[in-house]
Amino acid sequence: MPTRPSARDRLLDAAESVLFSSGIRATPVDELLRQAEVSPATMYAHFGSKDALVAQALRRRLADWQRVWDAHVLAAGDDTSRLLALFDALAAYREDRTTRWCAFLATAAEHTAQEGEIADAVAADTALLAERLLHLAGPIAGATAQELADEVLLVYNGTLASFLRGAPASAVVVGRRLAESAVEAHRSAAERS
Repeated sequence: MPTRPSARDRLLDAAESVLFSSGIRATPVDELLRQAEVSPATMYAHFGSKDALVAQALRRRLADWQRVWDAHVLAAGDDTSRLLALFDALAAYREDRTTRWCAFLATAAEHTAQEGEIADAVAADTALLAERLLHLAGPIAGATAQELADEVLLVYNGTLASFLRGAPASAVVVGRRLAESAVEAHRSAAERS
């Protein structure tokens, strides 16, 4: 017989399944408590506030996402594949997630405060993307690595936003193809220099 997850994990699971698809502000604490099957005292003992629960759910999601992305980068056989592994990882990550789009973009759109635990969790996702893409773009683009990293990040964000519209139907494939075009343009420019 499987062991029931801890109250803390049930709260994080409830946050994951409800907050990032229904909205943080639109989801009352009572709904999280009902889904997690815990009392208010239990939630506040583990997290102290709804914001702290949101921030911890985002940190957990970021760690999961980074593990998936790490695996795809490590499996890639060349510099271009390592940079474009972002899209391969996105496709794999979405296979067992039910949220409509990106928890971090959804949170950033809804939670506009520049300080606090939630803002810090969103900033950590942004930093991971920006820093890793710059690092992976370096061997391809050299002096224009920042430009290539920015272009890939913009395509990635557009890919995530496409999930909300449902078009194009194969947003990850289209996004990867656009990012690959940017890679080829930078590679060609670097070779001409």
